[in-house]
Amino acid sequence: MKKLLTKNWLLPAAAVLILVVLLSLASYIWFARGKNSTGEVFRYDNNGEIIELPEWILSKPISINKYSRPGEKTGKITGVVIHYVANSGSTAEQNRQYFDGLKKTHATYASSNFIIGLDGEIIECVPMGEVAYASNTRNHDTISVECCHPDETGKFTDATYESLVKLCRWLLDVYDLEVDAVIRHYDITGKICPKYFVEHEDEWREFLAELIK
Repeated sequence: MKKLLTKNWLLPAAAVLILVVLLSLASYIWFARGKNSTGEVFRYDNNGEIIELPEWILSKPISINKYSRPGEKTGKITGVVIHYVANSGSTAEQNRQYFDGLKKTHATYASSNFIIGLDGEIIECVPMGEVAYASNTRNHDTISVECCHPDETGKFTDATYESLVKLCRWLLDVYDLEVDAVIRHYDITGKICPKYFVEHEDEWREFLAELIK
């Protein structure tokens, strides 16, 4: 009887030990190697505190895949990069679906942390704690924001513009950054993106000024 009790106690203990080891291994993979293979959402500020999204941001993370959401953890966030989608009239949801579809089409490597739609809706596509394929050499230390636009000029609707201001103010606060941390894709690579803000420097300066009002 004594031997039987010992065996009955050892089995659940072994199961608990195995579970602890597996959880520790998962944590190691995420924090030490910077990978997320589970699809879970991780958002931390630069002090390691958990970030709660405000209700005006809709979180719809795309699937983990090597073409648009590699599951790679970001480093310390030092900037916010503004883009335009370069697909006139397309919606935020359509651009999100395009990013998610790259796991099947393999057409390119592309994504963004956020997309702002024509009506001002904001969708989080790649969680803030993960790398998005948007800003070339700055993918690991910036948050990327893609903006929809109604025509070829690249000028944003009033609703898109207002949401961009709101989102950037919030991101600057979350990561404790100054306004000069907000840059254009153009400032990294010379690419004409976001087109309207590159071709109209005065509008870009006015936008930056809005962030500190």
